[in-house]
Amino acid sequence: MSIQGLNIIGESINDSVPSTHQFYEENQWDSISELAHFQEENGAAYLDVNVGTRPLEVMQKAVETVLTASKLPLSIDSPDYDIAKTGLNCYDSKRGKPILNSISPLRTQMFDLYSILPFRPILLISEFLDENGNGQPCRTADETFQAAQQLFNKAKEYGIPNEDMIFDPGIAPIGTDFEGNLARLIGALKKIQDTPEMNGVHASVGLSNFTVMLPARTKSGELVKGPLESAFLTIAMPLGLDFVIGSVKRHYELLEADHPAMQCVSDCIKLGGFESLSRVRQFYK
Repeated sequence: MSIQGLNIIGESINDSVPSTHQFYEENQWDSISELAHFQEENGAAYLDVNVGTRPLEVMQKAVETVLTASKLPLSIDSPDYDIAKTGLNCYDSKRGKPILNSISPLRTQMFDLYSILPFRPILLISEFLDENGNGQPCRTADETFQAAQQLFNKAKEYGIPNEDMIFDPGIAPIGTDFEGNLARLIGALKKIQDTPEMNGVHASVGLSNFTVMLPARTKSGELVKGPLESAFLTIAMPLGLDFVIGSVKRHYELLEADHPAMQCVSDCIKLGGFESLSRVRQFYK
């Protein structure tokens, strides 16, 4: 059962998932259909479709397969202009606007696809353009907000309304976050929320990345990944995060302030650096 107000973009139909990669390799389209149906039945709001760097006809076949298997709108997921264009061209607009994942300050030509079919863009704000027009990774909340402003202004040039914009500040694994990425992310969400001209925009992250490389359980046998992800959502959702690219198999829930996972994630936001990593290790003990 998912959290009310949280839209899950089902992540399973993605070439980076080893089992799905094998389905693509062996043209197992019935298995792709089963993934689509399973995610719809278990609470997904959108279905992500990512075929990696495969030929255009594979994206066409994947979209057609998923549209046949499910009634949900899709998230066309590719940084490649032509692959994304192919996905949009064979989408059924009657089921609502698709999501296009993703557009960054270095890939603003992707906005041109809006003329083919209006979409809801995921705007990747983990990198920004400096004063010389060079791409730089965002290290601070201010730089992340700068990237958000750059993409917000560009989206407005194409007539994209606030309510269709979904900002993705990027999320790093909490178990390796010695650069303060979590504090950067939370700070950027606050800045976006406090900017009147951005009222009505949305935010998203690839939630499974948050707990990647962590064991599933503590030494005492307690589940860890789910509570840590839920703790993040409890903190981030009031700041406008209402989408996640995630797994419908996970049980996401809002936690009480005194929950150990809440205390751990809150401490990591405040501490940063290697102290944050020590706090995660302490949580596992």
